[in-house]
Amino acid sequence: MRHCRSIPAVLIVLLATVLFPAFPGSGESSLAGADEAARAAYLGFDRNIYPGDEALPLLRKTFSFTGYWLSPPPGEKINSWRGKRELLRSHGFGFAVLYRARSGSEVKTEAAAKQEGTSDARSAAASAKTEGFAVPTIIFLDIEEGGRLSTAYHAYLRAWADELARSGYRAGVYCSGIRVEEVGGVTVITANDIRNNVGARDITYWVCNDVCPPSPGCSTPQNPPLVSASGVSYAAIWQSVRSPRMKEFTARCAATYHADGNCYAPGDAAHAWLLDLDVATSPDPSAGAK
Repeated sequence: MRHCRSIPAVLIVLLATVLFPAFPGSGESSLAGADEAARAAYLGFDRNIYPGDEALPLLRKTFSFTGYWLSPPPGEKINSWRGKRELLRSHGFGFAVLYRARSGSEVKTEAAAKQEGTSDARSAAASAKTEGFAVPTIIFLDIEEGGRLSTAYHAYLRAWADELARSGYRAGVYCSGIRVEEVGGVTVITANDIRNNVGARDITYWVCNDVCPPSPGCSTPQNPPLVSASGVSYAAIWQSVRSPRMKEFTARCAATYHADGNCYAPGDAAHAWLLDLDVATSPDPSAGAK
């Protein structure tokens, strides 16, 4: 889940687009709750390979939640996170639960896309159940495509969300929050493109934007930046750091990374566990620790 790619054949615009949400002031309890959640910020980490049982006490000192794969991550043939939910939960971790999406080249027609989205949702729900994640845990579909998605891919995402809802789970997407410019000067953010094509479906967004700024780089402050600082005001999780760092995005915060280009947890003197860093509006973004 390390790539958060912008779509090929587009010009990446390295803009620090920081959008701040407009907080309601009506005094209604539901709006007050939303306001409070939007102002919360909890640190988390994610990585493709399970860090090992011995890493958990050290990582828990800094992080409230962890990414958790239900499928083999991109580039991997096995899922090393399988069977680790209860141990992680016993250490007090919350979860951001992930399932690998198909690539754009695999999703070719709308008719096939609907079947593929339904099939992947069923597989994700079955794996979530096996791992002990109860409904209505949010499962984030890991979308490595960036920029504007194809019509077929949007059909795939809608089918994914619909089938997860039928199973009792909730749909989320991990996607790019980086602004890119298309031919003709039109700009697009993948998260917005998805949101504009899912209709009334309830989707939770985990966005990747490691451009410095708004990303603070490889740092774990006691008061982390709000998720809204990602540039996607409605996101629930912001992945602000990838390991290894993308040089074209992180020149302004290069000094915050280790000399090898990776990010490590405070206290990891041996640099044993390279990490992607996240901030969320909840210490359990998938509500998967229940």
